[in-house]
Amino acid sequence: MARKALITGAADTPVGRLPEHNCMSLHVAAAQGAITDAGLKPSDIDGVLAAFSFTQPHMMLASVFCEYMGLKPGFTTAVQSGGATACTAVALAAALVEAGMCKHVLVVTGDNRLSGLPPGGAAAMLAQFGHPEFEQPYGISIPAAYALVAQRYMHEYGVLPEHLAAIAVTQRGHAALHPHAHMREPITIADVMNSRIISTPLKLLDCCLVSDGAAAVVLSAPENVSASADGIALLGSGQGHTHEHISSAPSLLDFGCAQSAEQAFARAGVAVSDIDVAEIYDSFTITLAVELESMGFFSKGEAGPAAAAGALGLKGQLPCNTHGGLLSYGHSGAAGGMFHVVEAVNQLKHRAGPRQVDDAELALVHGDGGILSAHCSLILGRVH
Repeated sequence: MARKALITGAADTPVGRLPEHNCMSLHVAAAQGAITDAGLKPSDIDGVLAAFSFTQPHMMLASVFCEYMGLKPGFTTAVQSGGATACTAVALAAALVEAGMCKHVLVVTGDNRLSGLPPGGAAAMLAQFGHPEFEQPYGISIPAAYALVAQRYMHEYGVLPEHLAAIAVTQRGHAALHPHAHMREPITIADVMNSRIISTPLKLLDCCLVSDGAAAVVLSAPENVSASADGIALLGSGQGHTHEHISSAPSLLDFGCAQSAEQAFARAGVAVSDIDVAEIYDSFTITLAVELESMGFFSKGEAGPAAAAGALGLKGQLPCNTHGGLLSYGHSGAAGGMFHVVEAVNQLKHRAGPRQVDDAELALVHGDGGILSAHCSLILGRVH
């Protein structure tokens, strides 16, 4: 454990419609919060990793942010792997401090997708994700691609729409306990089932939100952290990549999350059964179901029924997305995945308030980019 990087600071902003902010002011708010949480000054930061933005699509967003905040780090770059960006950047930051290249690396993500784009702007930009020859001409959308996965999955395993709805209901219950969450009003299975169809079988409440917001973490080399500091170690990470475009996916049932989790567990030296809390990317209810099963938490076809039985609740078998996830906490681009990281840190530092999972010592965080395309898994643990 001597050279394991420590997450020493973590912070996120309120999430929702934040017209008083732009992309950079959101970045700064989250970054200042994480640096303060780490007990550091901005001048202590010698590495900065940023992500991407729809409202400020600069090729060198990390440099733009550093200029805006007045930082002059020795290492800076932007990381782009869709929804897996936050986890990938955290893994890269850990590698930088463990290699001795940096002492304190700030990883910052954020965007004002809800208030900073014209009506339909986010949907229009995301509609360009498909293969230009084999998908875009036929009108594919991200919800339609995930619906394709959902249809195959439900056919193969006999899973019902009500089972997926239980995932959305559970996460809304968690979001109701978080003061920063975008959506906190409780919902029922009937609410999900009666919400309008987006792409069969996915309904509106099966889909993630479009939000403004930002989140950041600081990773530090252990020798640069006070012995009394309440750090969280990145014990292991892994990645898995099977395709970019859904038309090239080798399967609609098996994805790279299985490989990324397997690597992370092996490198951390822990097992699925050791995880106390999971924060897993949930762009749609089907996303979470597939990933939970692929990573070994449930057998195929069982995640939805397990959610209906309370297994993903705060007192359940596997407390999952305890902040509400992308479905209810909010989704601000790359910050959507970073919200999961921040929540895992809060759980392991035992400062999650009414959402706190009893005796949480070990957490899994997972990010998914594209259409279940790019995957990155992290195992985080408390340092005693």
